Amino acid sequence: MHNHETHMMTAYILARKSYDEGGCPIGAVLVDNGSGAVLGQGHNMLVQEGNPIIHGEMAALRDAGRMTNRHNTTLYTTLQPCFMCAGTIVQFGIPRVVIGDCDNAGSDETIRFLKAKGVEVIVPDKSTSPAAQNCITLAAKFRTEKPELWQEDWGG
Repeated sequence: MHNHETHMMTAYILARKSYDEGGCPIGAVLVDNGSGAVLGQGHNMLVQEGNPIIHGEMAALRDAGRMTNRHNTTLYTTLQPCFMCAGTIVQFGIPRVVIGDCDNAGSDETIRFLKAKGVEVIVPDKSTSPAAQNCITLAAKFRTEKPELWQEDWGG
């Protein structure tokens, strides 16, 4: 079993990097369940690349590159996945997702979708996870500072 806090903190650092670049603060890390090795990592690239489909999860999968399958991985993401990313998680058979922030997502629809498709969803307790608290605080700050960019990223 891997240290969820360590991988979530890595995802948070990636989200913070995107924020510091003027982008949307969402980071993600794809980890091998056997070795604990990071296979891919990235952050939202809407602003940096002008690309609306490179969310944090997509960036981590792009960084991981080609794989026979992703059936023995865990995806760590700083924000509850949108339906595009949740669909990709299901499409590639990623069995587990660890989510740092569900507070800023607006609803639990994608969590219910992932669980219905057999994906294990773990949401660390924000009262005991500094990484999760960091994810929540950063996303809330960004939503207040740049609400139009938040809406654009979510397809609003």
